[in-house]
Amino acid sequence: MVHRLPITKARVNLGQVVKRAHLNKEYFILEKDGIPVAGILDADELEDYLELRDPKARRAIAESNADIEAGRFKPAEDLLGPPKPGKKAKAARR
Repeated sequence: MVHRLPITKARVNLGQVVKRAHLNKEYFILEKDGIPVAGILDADELEDYLELRDPKARRAIAESNADIEAGRFKPAEDLLGPPKPGKKAKAARR
């Protein structure tokens, strides 16, 4: 969902706006005097967008998709090997 709001209101509620963009995948268009000047979206989505603007990345994605459609791929288990017994995943830091 796309929301439009004045920059001054976004500044006062920046933490909440960023939280909603990150957790709920909402988009915010910030306006100054009714004119759109900036946007806020989740960082992962921004990275995906920037990658797609890169012609090399677009070409690599297209080649990868063609390989998948042609059946030229390996399961992750073949590449990574079986999980090692007794190893526990590290807890994520906050």
